[in-house]
Amino acid sequence: MISPKLLLIAIALTCVGLEAGAVYFQYTAYMLPCPWCIIQRYLYTAIALTCAITAFRPASATRLGAAVGALFGLAGIGAATWLVWVQAHPSVSCGIDPVETSLNKIPTAKLLPFLFKANGLCTTEYDPILGLSMPVWSLLAFIGMTLVLGFLAMRRRRA
Repeated sequence: MISPKLLLIAIALTCVGLEAGAVYFQYTAYMLPCPWCIIQRYLYTAIALTCAITAFRPASATRLGAAVGALFGLAGIGAATWLVWVQAHPSVSCGIDPVETSLNKIPTAKLLPFLFKANGLCTTEYDPILGLSMPVWSLLAFIGMTLVLGFLAMRRRRA
């Protein structure tokens, strides 16, 4: 069985990799992030930080840290699902609205605009990656991480 600490580190690194991939596509394929993309980036960051901190805490903290990470994952599932739904229904737009304005005023958006500044529209269709849109890939990643974190949170410690 894989060590819980190793799983937590793997999830943290996966989140960082997903964010790096998003920034790569943002600047090479000009896939501008919409407000819901940025919300997902914040949730990936929260999961990464939670998992990294939990991995270096005593084993007794693993269940709590995994549960907190799973809650962030559930929020990510909700955000990604909403974005998939909006893209399937282009008449509904979450474009320039109060969410974008609020997100762009957060200090991290000003400090790290390449990562946390929303400047795209949710309904913009980009070329699929391996047959799936970016929001669908994000949804699948959130589901996978949430399942693993949920398993870690519910698993009993071995004596």
